Amino acid sequence: MRDHRVRLGALGVVLAFAASAVVGVPAVTAAPTAAAPTTYPEVGRGTTLLDHRAKLAGFVEPEWYEANIPFVDLPDRSIEDTYYYRWRTYKEALKYTGPDDGWIVSEFLGPVGYSAPGGGIVAAAGHHVYEGRWLRDTRYLDDYLDYWLRGSGAGPKPASDFLNENTTDWAHQYSFWAADAMVARASVDGRFDFAVDRLPELEKQWDTWSPQFDRDLGLYWQVPVWDAMEYTASSYQSSDPYHGGAGFRPTLNAYQYGDAKAIASLLRLRGDRRGAEEYERDAKALQTAVEQRLWDADGQFYKHVARDDNPGRTKLADREQIGFIPWYFHMAPAANSAAWNQLTDPSGFAAPYGPTTVERRSPWYMHDALKGCCRWSGPSWPYATSQTLTAMANLLADYPAQSAVDRQDYYDVLRGYAATQRKNGAPYVAEAHHPDEDRWIYDGRGHSEDYNHSTFNDLVLSGLLGIRPQQGDRVRLAPLVPDGWDHFAVENVPYHGRNLSVVWDRDGKTYGQGAGLRVWVDGALVHRQSDLRAVDVKVKQGRGSAATPLVDDLANAATATASYSWSADSPTEAVDGQDFHLDVPTTRWTTWGSPNREDWLAVDLGAPTRVSDVRVSFYDDGGGVRTPDAYALEYRAPNGSWVAVPGQTRTPAVPERGRLNRVVVEPAVLTSALRVRPTRMDGGAVGITALQSWRPEDSRVSVAFRGADGGLLHVKSGSTTEVKATVRTTTPLTVRPELQVPAGWKATSVGPRFVTPGRPAELRWTVTAPASLTPGTRAPVRLLVATTGGRTTGDLVQAEAVFDPADFATVVWEDGFDSARAYQVGARFGEPAPAVGVSAGTLTATAAGRQSAAVLVAPVKAPPGDLAVVLTPSSFTGASPEDSVLAGVAAGSDDLVLSWYNNSSHTSGVDVRVGGRDFGDSATGGCCADVTWAPGDRIAVVFGTSTMTSWLGHGSTWRLLRTAPYGTAVTPEQRATWSPAIGVRLTSGTLALDRMTVLGRGPAS
Repeated sequence: MRDHRVRLGALGVVLAFAASAVVGVPAVTAAPTAAAPTTYPEVGRGTTLLDHRAKLAGFVEPEWYEANIPFVDLPDRSIEDTYYYRWRTYKEALKYTGPDDGWIVSEFLGPVGYSAPGGGIVAAAGHHVYEGRWLRDTRYLDDYLDYWLRGSGAGPKPASDFLNENTTDWAHQYSFWAADAMVARASVDGRFDFAVDRLPELEKQWDTWSPQFDRDLGLYWQVPVWDAMEYTASSYQSSDPYHGGAGFRPTLNAYQYGDAKAIASLLRLRGDRRGAEEYERDAKALQTAVEQRLWDADGQFYKHVARDDNPGRTKLADREQIGFIPWYFHMAPAANSAAWNQLTDPSGFAAPYGPTTVERRSPWYMHDALKGCCRWSGPSWPYATSQTLTAMANLLADYPAQSAVDRQDYYDVLRGYAATQRKNGAPYVAEAHHPDEDRWIYDGRGHSEDYNHSTFNDLVLSGLLGIRPQQGDRVRLAPLVPDGWDHFAVENVPYHGRNLSVVWDRDGKTYGQGAGLRVWVDGALVHRQSDLRAVDVKVKQGRGSAATPLVDDLANAATATASYSWSADSPTEAVDGQDFHLDVPTTRWTTWGSPNREDWLAVDLGAPTRVSDVRVSFYDDGGGVRTPDAYALEYRAPNGSWVAVPGQTRTPAVPERGRLNRVVVEPAVLTSALRVRPTRMDGGAVGITALQSWRPEDSRVSVAFRGADGGLLHVKSGSTTEVKATVRTTTPLTVRPELQVPAGWKATSVGPRFVTPGRPAELRWTVTAPASLTPGTRAPVRLLVATTGGRTTGDLVQAEAVFDPADFATVVWEDGFDSARAYQVGARFGEPAPAVGVSAGTLTATAAGRQSAAVLVAPVKAPPGDLAVVLTPSSFTGASPEDSVLAGVAAGSDDLVLSWYNNSSHTSGVDVRVGGRDFGDSATGGCCADVTWAPGDRIAVVFGTSTMTSWLGHGSTWRLLRTAPYGTAVTPEQRATWSPAIGVRLTSGTLALDRMTVLGRGPAS
């Protein structure tokens, strides 16, 4: 058989292995460097009618806005100011999570405990896509949509009460109109191929709601809290005011209708007529069921129908704002337009800072609303206001004429919405606003600031200014501005790969381009008319330019340290993937209060990467922390010293307040750590909100590790592990793979081969971990594949040192519980100690008539160095809520670091207590691991110098449960005086333990 493998770059893929693949921290080496990618997308040809600089006065990094947003000029200053402010909040919400998921759009600027991996919350994802579809840089929403459809956001979540017990993945934690948002986005940028390519995921997203579909009624049910609407009028009329009883609601049913119609449209683009017709039939059936079951003909409104204890399927008496949602998806028939009379009715939803979330005539209006967040029974809620105004724009622009509301009403509600977005006279958006008073009522410090849970700019662009995106080579213009407006302008809207500008100038004196309506495409005048009647304008699809794939190797992957940090400004916050400049909440490192004349911020990547494009965003509060006068950028050399990065080209040449500082490094350098030394001539404090190292990748190359378990490569201390990866290319080219490992590790390439383009090349290395590696330690292993033109495509995997008792040669303490030993027994949690007994190889603990707890400290000191405490339970009580065993080190019940396993809740966590004070997540690592013990399983706790890990052993396999940085609370001197310990906590009954073994790596003390 002819060997189809080739060795010529012109015919196939040449794998040229680098010598540096066997070096822990290589010397700085050069890679081919092409022209650096532009910092921002190119705007291209357009109009220059507006003073963009004036519009952006006071904005940090104005170049980002200039490159990305449509510019507007409006006679209503409150709407215009809010428009530009909301682009600032959207930029703040852009979070780079890392190479796997890329960009997401966050809801809160700080983390919350119920978010998906990386910080995403699906509740407002539809709003995020509708708002962000107007940005020129497509990478943000490309990544974000894939996050929910293909990435971590589509991954599994616990089906718990806290995270929605009805669903098992993050993309269904809350209701979400995914396909509709996808098509809405494609209708703006024209990239329907991106949407069609994700049809399998969109269909899966739609179908995964099927467990909540009632086939008898033909409707979906949802629990109000998982509509992001706790404490609603419908909730209060259930047995569970917080969650609300499950019900057939206008929300999820309309979302599923909209998604079915969107999927059908994409299937038709793909040529699948039969598939499209199936979804269209499903949509029609859903529309019919909603009309039959949720439309109240007497009340002229769509209403909630309780699922349980409601055999007659009686509709809720109260009108809630969710009744407007069917118009959002063009689901409501034209005959139902009388519902909109309620929007302007003083007894309905009308309010100076409204609309209200339930009609005023409801007895539940503002029920307990002023007692604290979050009660959607009256307050003005941006999330719902956004939906209502989108639906209203659809009614006015796409439905037959009706008498309920008009353009003036749209403007009045939008203007009222803009009026809510103020605090102390400045633009501001939080969680909920009082409907009648000029104040936010749900506005938690460090939590609610610039809350990204709604749209506003989409309402201005697609509603007020009437840019109605379309599939095909056209745009529909149907402005909803009030009759009294003499002018408005929207400039360089990124639309279908072109720049669209629309100007209304009644007498031609404002903009000097002539009277009436004018439309430009790529700077060329293509349409004019004397009035504001709706019109379709031809806009041929432009080519656009594919954005270079970029990876920030520092974001959420690097260890950040500093010579000094203000207590509230951690070095880690400079590499958290976020870049905003608020006082509260913060995402920055500062040197406020430093005694040093000069300070530094360093980031350690663990394994080397190529550095070619470094960006630094300095924090300047206009007071004590100011922009530096200069800064040095350094890399860590092989000998550990810090050396200036060579080949720097800086923009700007010296730091300027409010501007991003970019350093292009040519040729690129290979290093595992970077350091920035910002300085002020007066010695004052400096700060950094974002430090990034962007690596351009080659879109023709895909790289992936193979065999990683949940993203982890399991290794043993001092042992060699085989690492596999694949490289695939779409065109013939030469690639240069390098496996980069941390200092002290060794990587050796094994057996490369050559393949044709489009077929994977399997790469193999042997990787040897240091013998001193503590179990649970994670270290990055990075694969870099360089191609001509300065692109380096990579993949990253975390190598995790697994626990093996055989690695701990010294037996410090062994107790098979054959006889009583001299443990120090102390009560815990203020509860009585249980009765503890030892007999025939078993230690038993029996509850003392009520919930009991104890710590048993062994009569031997814990030796220095790595230490493992292994506990073998025999049986548990089966009672709740406490059915727990603990293991670790302690000096007594007030000084301890113990890992716990609760067999009742099947969870595991860590307790850290020093001097009678309990420490939180900073020492315990947070809570909790989901785990279920089985007879014969062992529990192990392994201590390093400052970190403890807990493990579950099943047979010969050990699974890491938790990692706790206990060293933040316990000093080495304190730990040196402590002893191995175990503990029990039980509500009733008796639990039993078979063995306790304490192992060390060094000699016994």
